[in-house]
Amino acid sequence: MRPRQAETLPARMTRQRIYVLPTASGLFFGFVLGTMMLGALNFNNNPALLLAFLVAGAAQASLFGAHMQLSGVVVSTIAADPVPAGEPMRLRIALGAIDQRVRRGLRVAHGDAFAHTSFDSHGGTVELLLPTEHRGLLSVSRIELSTVQPLGLARAWGYVWPDESLLVYPAAEAQAPPLPAPAGDAGRAHVTRAGDDIHQLRNYRAGDARRSVAWKASARRGSLLVREYEQHRSEQLTLDWQLTAGLPYEQRIRRLARWVDDAEREGRRYALALPGQALIPMGLGTSHRHRCLRALALLPGEAAHG
Repeated sequence: MRPRQAETLPARMTRQRIYVLPTASGLFFGFVLGTMMLGALNFNNNPALLLAFLVAGAAQASLFGAHMQLSGVVVSTIAADPVPAGEPMRLRIALGAIDQRVRRGLRVAHGDAFAHTSFDSHGGTVELLLPTEHRGLLSVSRIELSTVQPLGLARAWGYVWPDESLLVYPAAEAQAPPLPAPAGDAGRAHVTRAGDDIHQLRNYRAGDARRSVAWKASARRGSLLVREYEQHRSEQLTLDWQLTAGLPYEQRIRRLARWVDDAEREGRRYALALPGQALIPMGLGTSHRHRCLRALALLPGEAAHG
């Protein structure tokens, strides 16, 4: 029960870290069984004594069964996709075993979140919804595995203390102003060829892709015509910490997070400039968004910053 130091995964449930105690049903069952034995002894009823001992043997076997449900279980990995603060995080816990026995009715819990699962020799995955309140790293302090199988008379449980932290993005500001205007000529939009929007039709040239041939128009004209496309180069923005001057510290972070999401949604390349950090260069896409939101999430608290 005592807290332990964080351990690296995978972590195995050995017999030294599994505890077994009777459940409420088990205690009531023991009381009924004791009463049955006393009655059989009092009336010298051998069949009743035999039945009582058989039932007691089954109950004793259920204690070992509960223990064996957990023994050899391995917590392989834990993972979760980052979410904005305030949204539940879906924690995925991969389970396995060192033997071929099927595990049934396992309860996996972290804090108040729990789920039940069963798996065979191929392992399984269970998902927990964890609440998030603040941006930054969310520590996975302790994972509890337990079961009341096979008869519900005893509860076996054990703990894993994974050395893992999950990232929580800052919550984007709900009512944020539009994206800041790009500075200088870098913000102007330019038209380039080979985009996605049809620009015009032109005569076929050697090397043109067959999929770009306008077959219907070519049939009407009697010669091959090729679709030519245009593409608008995205405006380039620098989301600078100084653009949020005058706002409370945490609101500055939330506004920049909102601007990052807006720039992604509009397909505009952007850079991020934060105090005390190197400029995150221009980029666009999922990995670039994650890099920027991670930098915002890991900014020091207001007290440390001040």
